[in-house]
Amino acid sequence: MNSPFIYASPTLSVEALKHSIAYKLMFTIGKDPSVANKHEWLNATLLAVRDRMVERWLRSNRAQLSQDVRQVYYLSMEFLLGRTLSNALLAMGIYDDTKAALEDMGFELDDLLEEENDPGLGNGGLGRLAACFLDSMATLALPGRGYGIRYEYGMFKQNIINGQQAESPDYWLEYGNPWEFMRHSTRYKVRFGGRVQQEGAKTRWVETEEVLACAYDQIIPGFDTDATNTLRLWGAQASNEINLGKFNQGDYFAAVEDKNFSENVSRVLYPDDSTYSGRELRLRQEYFLVSATMQDILNRHWLMHQTFDNLADKIAIHLNDTHPVLSIPELMRLLIDDHKFTWQQAWDVVCSVFSYTNHTLMSEALETWPVEMMGKILPRHLQIIFEINDHFLNGVQEDIPDDPALLARVSIIDENDGRRVRMAWLAVIASHKVNGVSALHSELMVQSLFADFARIYPDRFCNKTNGVTPRRWLALANRPLSAVLDENIGQTWRTDLSQLEEIKGQIDFPAFIQDIQKAKLSNKRALAIYLARELNVVTDPAALFDVQIKRIHEYKRQLLNVLHIITRYNRIKQDPDLEWVPRVNIFAGKAASAYYMAKHIIHLINDVAAVINSDPVVKNRLKVVFIPNYGVSLAQLIIPAADLSEQISLAGTEASGTSNMKFALNGALTIGTLDGANIEMGERMGNENIFIFGNTAEQVEELRRKGYNPREYFDQDAELNQALTQIATGAFSPGEPNRYRNLFDTLVNFGDHYQLLADYRSYVDTQDKVDLLYHNQDEWTRRCVMNIASMGYFSSDRTIQEYADEIWHVKPIRL
Repeated sequence: MNSPFIYASPTLSVEALKHSIAYKLMFTIGKDPSVANKHEWLNATLLAVRDRMVERWLRSNRAQLSQDVRQVYYLSMEFLLGRTLSNALLAMGIYDDTKAALEDMGFELDDLLEEENDPGLGNGGLGRLAACFLDSMATLALPGRGYGIRYEYGMFKQNIINGQQAESPDYWLEYGNPWEFMRHSTRYKVRFGGRVQQEGAKTRWVETEEVLACAYDQIIPGFDTDATNTLRLWGAQASNEINLGKFNQGDYFAAVEDKNFSENVSRVLYPDDSTYSGRELRLRQEYFLVSATMQDILNRHWLMHQTFDNLADKIAIHLNDTHPVLSIPELMRLLIDDHKFTWQQAWDVVCSVFSYTNHTLMSEALETWPVEMMGKILPRHLQIIFEINDHFLNGVQEDIPDDPALLARVSIIDENDGRRVRMAWLAVIASHKVNGVSALHSELMVQSLFADFARIYPDRFCNKTNGVTPRRWLALANRPLSAVLDENIGQTWRTDLSQLEEIKGQIDFPAFIQDIQKAKLSNKRALAIYLARELNVVTDPAALFDVQIKRIHEYKRQLLNVLHIITRYNRIKQDPDLEWVPRVNIFAGKAASAYYMAKHIIHLINDVAAVINSDPVVKNRLKVVFIPNYGVSLAQLIIPAADLSEQISLAGTEASGTSNMKFALNGALTIGTLDGANIEMGERMGNENIFIFGNTAEQVEELRRKGYNPREYFDQDAELNQALTQIATGAFSPGEPNRYRNLFDTLVNFGDHYQLLADYRSYVDTQDKVDLLYHNQDEWTRRCVMNIASMGYFSSDRTIQEYADEIWHVKPIRL
């Protein structure tokens, strides 16, 4: 069996699908089949499938309305969905029917699937987590919807030119988006600027500029269920289209200047925030999302209930990180200014409905906004935030009068940093539950970042370890492995991932081990073909595929990986006749456009690759590849092919990680620190089935306290010294010998903030253990099986069920 799981679908014959696809091509797209191109055939197929999804969607929406259930609204600046057609076919059980229909019409389904653009609605783990959560909410029939922004352009398309990242626009809507339904009648005014006017007890926000938020809905299908949910995205539209007077005078640029300025708010995901105007646009984006969403939630609630008295009983609003935290003052504003709530009544509702997920403990990554900027763009909201802060601080002073320094530490307004609004503080104060995303992260959260708040609100904090959807990340991404699982434990693991435990009973059967090995080799061949075709790099599928794919960031320590690669290169050069385990080191990930050091690291990876891949002494013993423009579809190709998963962030810096779960689920072994969810993965699979190295979070802090000196490690470790000296003196950049001198100084002379040098020796020695194990392929595969079998806990279905039961208090709808 080489296809994803299919359900019998007696009402949908192959002939009916063929008829639907042809009908859509001619009468919706308006093309004759004889001249239609591949993308038009893709869109015709999408629309034919979408029709069948709409039936489920409408039934599900009717059930939600008729049962009058509590709803959850999930707000996120990112939803990294990935291609939708393949996922929809899997969810509806018509993958093979559609494949057969298209074959009869002269097309390969896989070819058409490659034509679909990845939606540019997210960047990394935050957006992919949100997409997994929507999938699980629908599959579990939980009533709710996601809210985000319909960015016209993704963050950027990444090209590698002369070894360096080059950014070009990611216009993912180039061919339209057949999955979306534009709701012409659902639009809200979003206001900026102006001033606050006090009229007795009433406060008015006046003289504002306006942008219209227009709704676009996309269906999120549940797997093997009629339950579907909705992702509603907001697109910006100018309230004044053009200045006709200026247009008629011939000043065409000025005529549309206001329109363009207004619509920039939903133009690009994460504009470069290295400038004041970029940061201001980011703040406008965040408010645009929350204002439209809060208005929509209230409007939807009123249509259903004709009262706001039961608001706290009927809605739960979840904030995915701090980007949507402006929802809190916005809901307060709407309830007080528009719906006649008293301040205390509005605050009581807010504290009942909001919950917040924290995704980082690093102070530099915690969102804060200058009071001056917020006062200029959102003066009414700044006023409400000050009122919330006063209300909160007065309560703290009454409850804990013996700690005068506490008030400054917990104040939403940070007076020590040029007066800034601390968004995480606001989220904690207003939310009834605050969760971390792994056991370690949640523990550190209450010990460090939110220690004061944990003292004030001891019952507010909890843990919800992240998970990934097994539908996209195993059933869809890894069809060869899915077929092996289906044959051995049946097909229902897709909705109950704990069933993977059952494959432990097969671990001593040579035929099963061989089937797992064949599935892995098949995936590695597919990736090798891609690398040869797209990057002109020839790799041996029998080599160990060592993979680190994630955002390029200093704390994720791609540089540590590079140091090991250089050390390995030096060893091979020194003794080329040794029986080396051949390795292909694969990197992928984008660096934020304003993040100089991350871009510098990409340049170094490509320079190291150029030297190693062209060295005749090394031959096929070592290859280094950087795959550009990493996204969901590339991840679905790379992850099933990986043998070794690099999860090497400094302990205490990665909140959870989800790529670590995807790799293990697909049968890769992990080399990692005791960070994020690596710890819980090791506990469930047994530490003998994961390669753990480096200092623990406690040891990292102890080293900092004592005064960490990276130069000691550089001076005492000959291999580390050699690798860093080569980087510093131009061994990998002979045309510009000093290119990486600053990188060397950052590590050796300027403090090595993420302690690469402290963990280097442990990392290199652990990589030697990886080689030893890989020599014994059957034992390696047995440990891979133990990884797969232990991943049931890390399903996003389990995570979302915990959210539903313990934070949102929502029940499934009956269908």
